[in-house]
Amino acid sequence: MDISTKNGAAAIPPDSRGKRVALAVFGVFLGLSGLALAAGGMELITLGGSWYYLLAGLGLTLAGVLYLRRKPLASAIVAALLVATLLWAVWEIGFGFWPMVPRLAPFLVIGLVAALVHPWLAGRARSGQSRGFAALFAVLLVAGFASMFKPHGVLEATVQPQQDAVALANDGSANWAHYANGLAGTRFAPFTQIDRQNVGKLQVAWSYRMGELAEGASESQNTPLQIGDTVYTCTPTSKVIALDADTGKERWSYDSRPANTKTWNRCRGVGYYEPAKVDKPFRFEGMQTASAPQAGACAKRIVQVTMDARLIQIDAQTGKLCEGFGDKGSVDLMTGLGKVRVNVPYYAYTSAPTIVRNLIILGGWVFDGRSIDEPSGVVRAYSADTGALVWAWDLGNPAITKLPPEGQTYTRSTPNMWSTPAVDNELGLVYLPLGNEQPDFWGGKRPPLTEKYSSAIVALDMATGRERWTFQTVHHDIWDYDVAAQPALYDVPDGKGGKTPALVQLTKRGQIFMLDRRTGTPIAEVVEKPVPQEHAAGDWVAKTQPYSTGMPVFGAQTLTERDMWGATFFDQLACRIRFRKLNYQGEFTAPATRETLIYPGYYGGFNWGGAAVDESNGYMFVNDIRMPQVVKLVPRETVDVAKLTSGHGVGSTYPMDGTPFVIDHKAFNSPLGIPCQSPPWGVFAAIDLKTQKKVWERPAGTVQDAVINGVRASLPIPLGMPTLGGGVSTASGLVFYAGTQDYYLRAMDIATGREVWKARMPVGSQGTPMTYVSPTSGRQYVVVVAGGARQSPDRGDYVIAYALPKTQ
Repeated sequence: MDISTKNGAAAIPPDSRGKRVALAVFGVFLGLSGLALAAGGMELITLGGSWYYLLAGLGLTLAGVLYLRRKPLASAIVAALLVATLLWAVWEIGFGFWPMVPRLAPFLVIGLVAALVHPWLAGRARSGQSRGFAALFAVLLVAGFASMFKPHGVLEATVQPQQDAVALANDGSANWAHYANGLAGTRFAPFTQIDRQNVGKLQVAWSYRMGELAEGASESQNTPLQIGDTVYTCTPTSKVIALDADTGKERWSYDSRPANTKTWNRCRGVGYYEPAKVDKPFRFEGMQTASAPQAGACAKRIVQVTMDARLIQIDAQTGKLCEGFGDKGSVDLMTGLGKVRVNVPYYAYTSAPTIVRNLIILGGWVFDGRSIDEPSGVVRAYSADTGALVWAWDLGNPAITKLPPEGQTYTRSTPNMWSTPAVDNELGLVYLPLGNEQPDFWGGKRPPLTEKYSSAIVALDMATGRERWTFQTVHHDIWDYDVAAQPALYDVPDGKGGKTPALVQLTKRGQIFMLDRRTGTPIAEVVEKPVPQEHAAGDWVAKTQPYSTGMPVFGAQTLTERDMWGATFFDQLACRIRFRKLNYQGEFTAPATRETLIYPGYYGGFNWGGAAVDESNGYMFVNDIRMPQVVKLVPRETVDVAKLTSGHGVGSTYPMDGTPFVIDHKAFNSPLGIPCQSPPWGVFAAIDLKTQKKVWERPAGTVQDAVINGVRASLPIPLGMPTLGGGVSTASGLVFYAGTQDYYLRAMDIATGREVWKARMPVGSQGTPMTYVSPTSGRQYVVVVAGGARQSPDRGDYVIAYALPKTQ
């Protein structure tokens, strides 16, 4: 018998109390949700934002009231809201999957429930139709959930790489003797033993535990070296360990024992020097050869720079200090710097030292955002034989070419090189990626002489340390857009049958600059564009900034309210409101006394991991970070600055002593702790350097191991996460990468970007993998240090080597 209605209300039988309660609960849920959306929507409108949330909130509130009163009209209002939301979403963001999720998914759930309960309002005559709609909504939800596990926003390759002949070294004769395998910074390995066809058979060949976990603000970011039958790795506190290349068995370890402040301990790599194999050594005043016989002690040397700024050399075969180097094996890099706080690492070295012929070229890391009076960014070269200072480049005083005059120091607070340079041995040039001048976010007291070096690439004559050319990627950088990535050197076709020696520089801005490395002039077009002109009191901004219009750009679009995202429509609305309240007029919006959005954020874009160039086809593999940041200049008279400088940690507020402000900074996240802008938050991509075109792009990794507010996602959803570290490419057309937020080492086909293999690691990694062919066994190994992914609570101390199964 049909259920009758009276006065428009559904007549539910006496035994249907549960249905009445369910309708009431559903109505209350819709009503409260609607009120919340309407309240937030009203605030958004007052900020100049979308009217949708107010209207949708009012609609849901009305529907909730009607469900409480058991009116069939409630279902019609829900249906109308669903259709209107779909039309609005398509109008606002098109058909992109992830932008659509927080807009449509809640209404699909509401629609499913509404369809299931509709017969209780309209009677049995409508039950068949309701079940049909319920099934449709259920199918759409299941399909949507399944689609979450597929990568979206993929750019598929439509061209094939143009192959060039490269010299291979599958016989074990090649060493991985530099941080990026070569001084050109390409991270290319001339091996083909592991290829697309057999990479799926890779398995763990050996693993080693270093016995040290990164603590506090420290991180494990090492890329090992391989020399002959030995692998050399280091721990965050600068301990050096030598391992058998075929078994992973420890041969020796050396601990320099710097003070462990747990603040910024890192060791991205060590250097290697073999005096007997130096080709065309530099000649310089007071030059001495190695103090030990070349066939005896310290004939092969590991070069390490410690977290307490000591340059040391270790016998690569025994692990003992090379006593003839410096002062019994050590050189004090604090010499000439003046006052340096020692209880906190105000000066250290986090990247691998660069060994060029018989020179060791070093920059230095300084503690960001502390003061206008910080240690110098001087770049120095030391004799790799004796440790004697050969030259110094003082950015603020070109007259200083070695040690400062008695009673003086190298110029304080100049831009520094904390990352890794590239070297062109033939041109005799070393290319320095420089940081911005301290403190990062206010530059009112920066001297003009050093302004031109801030966030620039500078070419120095390797023999003398004198400047040859400078190219600036950001003018008057007050956004912490220091040049973090090592330059990559590659010769590109000039269109006339020849090649131009190029330098390719990734930047935190997501801009990629391609320069003639002989002169520093752009090969790919660079255009100066006007930027916002508002700035904080006492500071200034440049009228224009350089944009590399001739190369692909990553994650650098101007954000709008439409780009805001969330897991639900509530946190998406919260992000929209917060976005509207921020000071933001585009990329170069200067920090201010109101909260200011910086995008790309100061983590990148591209960070220190750099690029990997497949030299056999000219493809450059990149990975990026898309994490907007919010900064605020706080008048220092309103803050207890002593509390900011008394601790050792890296907090969210930097003191910026000597300026009118302190700086507060944080991630631009939703109330749920996820980035406020739509995914991806990091991608893998390849660029053809011959054509300067993007070939393919894919989201980088999954949320499987992400922990948000103490909850682990545990689902392999390929949103595309922020990445650190870099990739390594091989002559067989593979790229190996490990620096994702999930705990995998991956192999990708560089021609297509498709994942062809991955291996689960015990914890994540921030290090760049490396690969070598053992001269003893002839096996090719891929080695990665897994010490924990960035932002992950899981830490480890693993060195893991993968190889194909041994042949019988």
